[in-house]
Amino acid sequence: MSADGAAVDPSHAPARDSATQAGQGAGGEDGDSLHFRKLAVAPTYRVVAETIEREIMEGRLQPGDRLPSETALAEQLGVNRSTAREGLRLLEQTGLVERKSGRRLHAAIPGHVELSTRASRALLLQQVTFIDLHQLLMALEPAAAAMAATTIGEDDLAALERNLAETEARVERGETITALDTEFHEIISAAVGNPAWLMAREAAAKLLFPAADPMMSRLDQAPHRLVAAHRRILDGLRAGDVEAAREWMRKHIIDFKRGYELAGLPTDRPVHHPLNQEKDEQS
Repeated sequence: MSADGAAVDPSHAPARDSATQAGQGAGGEDGDSLHFRKLAVAPTYRVVAETIEREIMEGRLQPGDRLPSETALAEQLGVNRSTAREGLRLLEQTGLVERKSGRRLHAAIPGHVELSTRASRALLLQQVTFIDLHQLLMALEPAAAAMAATTIGEDDLAALERNLAETEARVERGETITALDTEFHEIISAAVGNPAWLMAREAAAKLLFPAADPMMSRLDQAPHRLVAAHRRILDGLRAGDVEAAREWMRKHIIDFKRGYELAGLPTDRPVHHPLNQEKDEQS
């Protein structure tokens, strides 16, 4: 009721402050029982890094453009020099800035190697297994071979031929071929001509292909089977035969898993950083 006794329409009643309502609902007119969560404030050096990153991503800083000095940057952003330095160091780790000459930093475009390395670390933290990675490459590698059969050029074919010749020589000498195996597949993926494809598969490949080392050392025929498969794949690519390239790559990736199992290696355990795999196998 109003002061003169007339009924008041609830829709025209004065609005009450939501915080006051919450405080009274909790049992206090003055809101003493109302509690806010602490704000999650990013460290200042991260804000510095994000500010510069935004300038690069939105095109106001182009690759090759020189950044201000630490002192100038600190003054412009209103932070101390050590904070500016930490922000720049973070950006340098991501590949968004680089030192071309001297001490001055320049804006840059991260290469697929830097990006895939970070993605590989994320996969390790997710504790992906051999099976997880193998399933992914079973989808990607045959498709890459099929597409490369229509796009690959003479330079890449020559690079694959050199790679295969060196692989054969190392097998005859009983030497490791993991790096050459990885390179063979990288050349094919690069020949697709799709940078998104290249980055998507490389993070998994960085972890899976080094797993061949312990298998090769336990199965005498494994290196020879790899060489034979690579030869068939290269023949398909050279002939521009999409289906042959796809099918031999599919067989090759399946054979990788079979060899891993025949060697008695676990396929359902989290993979490890390539530098730690040999140590893990010996433990």
